[in-house]
Amino acid sequence: MVLSNTYHLHLQPGEDIVKRAGGLHRFMGWSGPMLTDSGGFQVFSLSEMRSITDEGVTFRSPRDGQMIHLTPERSIQIQNALGADVIMAFDECPPPGVGRDAVEKATDRTYDWLKRCIQAHGRLDQALFGIVQGGEYLDLRAEAVRMLTDLELPGYAIGGVSVGEAPEVIDQVVQATAPLLPQDKPRYLMGVGTYREMVRAIAAGIDLFDCVIPTRLARHGSALVGGDRWNVKNARFREDFTPLDSSCSCYTCQNFTRAYLSHLLRAQELLAYTLLSIHNITELVGFTQRIRAAIFKGTFEAEFARWLAPTS
Repeated sequence: MVLSNTYHLHLQPGEDIVKRAGGLHRFMGWSGPMLTDSGGFQVFSLSEMRSITDEGVTFRSPRDGQMIHLTPERSIQIQNALGADVIMAFDECPPPGVGRDAVEKATDRTYDWLKRCIQAHGRLDQALFGIVQGGEYLDLRAEAVRMLTDLELPGYAIGGVSVGEAPEVIDQVVQATAPLLPQDKPRYLMGVGTYREMVRAIAAGIDLFDCVIPTRLARHGSALVGGDRWNVKNARFREDFTPLDSSCSCYTCQNFTRAYLSHLLRAQELLAYTLLSIHNITELVGFTQRIRAAIFKGTFEAEFARWLAPTS
């Protein structure tokens, strides 16, 4: 599944252009499943440039300075125009450390906004997922799950993690919240994608993830190999004429050597970041495919014991 960003697409090129192109699938040339986020996380990360009310969020575009008012209804309208298969409700994502009162208010507002999103949603061919907020407060998370699941949505996400908390706090929230979500609906953990985080979340019942890790690492010249991170600019790769991973079937590993990738990075050639992204995404997808196979075989805990152990 490909995730596209509602906030960025609204700013450039605009959802009207995407709609006239036939929707995101045709615009991108991607025939597989696609998900759009609500734009909420990006908006709330603009803490110096936005204001929040019960009606919605007003912020100044970092692209051209234009004032933009984004409401639950507007977020859904944009996502309906973009045409992804799964769309997300507009939520308030409070940063860590703001205190219980602020988190509780954001959790209540997220629920109120979800009901408005449901009313505004106009396409039966798009599945609208709700987002569980509640910060690090497990009782707020449990109450949010109860309220959201009463609305009988096609799927549910855990949001508001991986926004600055310590890894053990993220793990605690996921381990407590994921089992409360309906087992017969997709359970989506937003913004998490390290191997350990994914394995432990899958053990708790999570089905879907999104994370920038594979492409962010590529942009910084790093490759994922067997779960480890390699800095391909390191001197040891300058004359290494073997693939990144001889067992990997990706285009990069089948056609190029570590030495060539290291050269491209040193020359700051854009091709380097594309080739590393191809490999890192293939590596990450392959990892989850191995998890799926192990679950079917009943060997998940034995095969992934290295990752299942909690961080100390």
